[in-house]
Amino acid sequence: TFSLNAAANNAILDVARKEGMDFAKSNVGQGLKTQVEFVSANPVGPMHVGHGRWAALGDSLCRVMSHAGYDIQREFYINDHGSQMDVFGNSISYRYMQLIEIMEKEGLDIDGARDFLAQDRDNFVQDEADEHLDSHPYMDAFTEGLGGNAYGGTYIIDEAAAFYKKDGDKWAHVTDEERMLYFREEGYAKMVENMRQLCHDVRCDFDKWFSERTVYIKDTEGEHAGTSAVDRAFAKLDEMGYLYNKDGALWFRSTDLGDDKDRVLVKANGEYTYFASDVAYHWDKFQRVDHVIDIWGCDHHGYINRVRCVCDALGYPGQFEVLLGQFVNLLRNGKPIRMSKRKGTMVTFQELVDEVGADATRYTLISRSSNQAIDFDIEAVKEKSQNNPVYYVQYAHARICKLLRDASGHSGEDNLDMDAVAAECIPADVDLSVLTDPSEFALMRKMSEFGDLIALAARDRAPFRLTHYAQDLASLFHQFYTNCPVLKVEDEKLKQARLALCDATRIVLSTTLGILGISSPQRM
Repeated sequence: TFSLNAAANNAILDVARKEGMDFAKSNVGQGLKTQVEFVSANPVGPMHVGHGRWAALGDSLCRVMSHAGYDIQREFYINDHGSQMDVFGNSISYRYMQLIEIMEKEGLDIDGARDFLAQDRDNFVQDEADEHLDSHPYMDAFTEGLGGNAYGGTYIIDEAAAFYKKDGDKWAHVTDEERMLYFREEGYAKMVENMRQLCHDVRCDFDKWFSERTVYIKDTEGEHAGTSAVDRAFAKLDEMGYLYNKDGALWFRSTDLGDDKDRVLVKANGEYTYFASDVAYHWDKFQRVDHVIDIWGCDHHGYINRVRCVCDALGYPGQFEVLLGQFVNLLRNGKPIRMSKRKGTMVTFQELVDEVGADATRYTLISRSSNQAIDFDIEAVKEKSQNNPVYYVQYAHARICKLLRDASGHSGEDNLDMDAVAAECIPADVDLSVLTDPSEFALMRKMSEFGDLIALAARDRAPFRLTHYAQDLASLFHQFYTNCPVLKVEDEKLKQARLALCDATRIVLSTTLGILGISSPQRM
């Protein structure tokens, strides 16, 4: 059996080196058209770290499922329908008028007025007991003027200042409604663009950005002209006998499908409920794909059953699935970072990525199962040492690249095609039978597990397992490197075989990191 095992191990090196980034691709998913909706956000402020976790988790899940043969569509759901949009527009509008007032009163330019208003807000934050009301009159007027229904973050002041820089005081001379609508729509477009750019920066690009508003817009042409997605979804439910009217409201008879109570779709005043959007949205999804996976925050647990009931009622039983994600606890040097509603001192996803970097942020956010909370210690994740898992794995990859460069006479060069470099120092007919050290076998065995790992991680929706695998593989490589000299070994055949082993390890590490959406640096 020893020679049989050795032959199988040697074969895995050949396959990995031949297939490269396609190593361990399979057809487990059989091309099932699957949509993963993994970030849904209100476009009224910056993305928070929770959104960041769903982004990292969802994108890595999509990558692992694609590798396993599913036909994947990635979707971002924009919650742009509802009262929060007007609150957002009114918040910018109020701050804009305050900036103009400060410029006149204090004789400041727009930048000075912006700083003045931001300082007023900071004073409010510091004055938790409200003992120095004279230090934050504008914040108090803002809160009172909007009846407490406002977004108070400094970013709103920045948005208002940007509008002044672009248009001057033009918007002071229109009705409140007109000003609110303009700021709402322009501010909304900017927020979505910021989200799109941030997601792109962390290597998380979506196939579709779905606007909640669109489910209420009636088609103007085609077979559905004159109806909206809401109309069509309701018509289907009605046809199946699941709708009824009571107390002037329209209800969905979800108790027939196992829900604990029936759900209102349209209130007596004619307003659509939040649930109505979800009914139409999920109906729309199933016109496009055969299986739907939603990633939601764990605070939406109670919501799963009613959406499952509606998917069943629409004729898609067993084709809807929810993954619940636990939240992220941010720490600095082991101490929790206190979040405060009053202070608005939420650390945004953008700030986290700016401080820690996209690779380390992504890796940390997906390093545990989605149903476990994550303790994200900013200082620990920034550390450039063997204690930091992402650094440890990337370092193994970089170390192999150095070995290959040195072996083929490219020591001082950067950004090389590593496959070509490897081909220069490893003959095509390299003899792998000379690899007999236990640490060589351990490395080969680990690589031979990769195919099963991908298939099971896709099936169980568990991309976090790839972070464990990457750490194990890096650890086995570091052990091999300690036990088995590569470039200093006398026997030329053994040297070539060990370089082939290093090269296969590089490819599997790089493939694993690629599926996690993380870069594989050639130097560190």
